Amino acid sequence: MAKQKPWSGRFTEPTDAAVEAFTASVDFDRRLYVYDIMGSIAHAQMLAKVGVLTKKEGDAIVGGLKEIEAEIDAGKFDWSVALEDVHMNIETRLIQRIGETGKKLHTGRSRNDQVATDLRLYTRRRCGEVVARVRALREAIIGQAAAHVE
Repeated sequence: MAKQKPWSGRFTEPTDAAVEAFTASVDFDRRLYVYDIMGSIAHAQMLAKVGVLTKKEGDAIVGGLKEIEAEIDAGKFDWSVALEDVHMNIETRLIQRIGETGKKLHTGRSRNDQVATDLRLYTRRRCGEVVARVRALREAIIGQAAAHVE
């Protein structure tokens, strides 16, 4: 079952399915799941280190996130358009897996922080891949030039 939206208390009717489909980004932003989980693990570890979470809570969150990552990697994760994006899908599944402790992951972090972190990690990795491919192309061109000097 989909998690109730944070703003749902302001409305008496559920969100229309067409509106959910239009505003959902999960169909394309789920490719960020590795980075979302990576950032969430780092955040949970920081929360435990500064004492906002107990060690047991931090370990439960990290363990739950790693299990979710394995579930996604295995193609067994049930993505929900109703949950709109990668963040809410993962957060909802974390709470299903470990209970109320999962809600503490959001402490001290806004949704915008999450999005910015995910996109930065994704972009850094992709830029590195592009640079490696450009270098390989350059080497191939140099090789062809050397082979056909005449």
